[in-house]
Amino acid sequence: MLHQNIETFIGCESSYADANIVLYGAPFDSTTSYRPGARFGPAAMRHESYGLETYSPYQDKDLTDIKVFDSGDMELCFGSSESALKDIEARAETILQDGKFPLLLGGEHLVTLGAVRAAAHKYPAMHIIHFDAHADLRQDYLGAELSHACVLRRCHDILGDGRIHQFCIRSGDREEFMFAKTHTEMHKFDFSGLEALAAELCRTQVPVYLTIDLDCLDPSYFPGTGTPEAGGVTFMQLLNAILTVSKTNIIGADVNELAPMLDASGVSTAMACKVLRELLLALNV
Repeated sequence: MLHQNIETFIGCESSYADANIVLYGAPFDSTTSYRPGARFGPAAMRHESYGLETYSPYQDKDLTDIKVFDSGDMELCFGSSESALKDIEARAETILQDGKFPLLLGGEHLVTLGAVRAAAHKYPAMHIIHFDAHADLRQDYLGAELSHACVLRRCHDILGDGRIHQFCIRSGDREEFMFAKTHTEMHKFDFSGLEALAAELCRTQVPVYLTIDLDCLDPSYFPGTGTPEAGGVTFMQLLNAILTVSKTNIIGADVNELAPMLDASGVSTAMACKVLRELLLALNV
């Protein structure tokens, strides 16, 4: 029998009605400050995911054992960041209202703001755990307050002090690091402090949103990103961090900043696919 060709992330073929997790892509990179291309990340992850198995030997779990609906990429306005963010927020709000877990594929990191707006509306007490090379705490970037360099500052505008926890940060201007000292909980260079944080968040059962900028990885492992930064963590360190966060009351997540054409070897896309597979399997939803 012939069937319509619909490309999803490997193993993510549940119906929307049956799914517990919903993937949605935001192919947007209009505010990228260095090397563009992250808009092609979500589609590349779907296409290259067929180089993976659905089974994870790290977790002894299989994507065929969980129910994930891949809703594909949204059609976003590249001329207006606010218009794109409103569309992302609306999609995330629908998924949340339907009692499902929204997992966003970027795109540049600004797309996270749309998802956070929707999540914070439903879970006003939520915290954000942020993995990234960059602080993303600028008030503006060249006059633009809606920029991937400002996304966590805009999230702070929503959540306020003490509810944004940053890890692996190794880049930013002086003002960002000064802002973090009094307004966010920043852990530079690696995941030191994550286990203690997760234990406290588990104890209080506050809702947690996880945002993963893949440039938290060392660029020797992951060169296919718009703003690579020397240093960073390994895949195994990131996997262990994901497993640690998955023990909390996690209510939404995203993976962003793969720019596939910037790594002709395809290694970065393969890495992003594996990170997404492990994140999907780690979620207890």
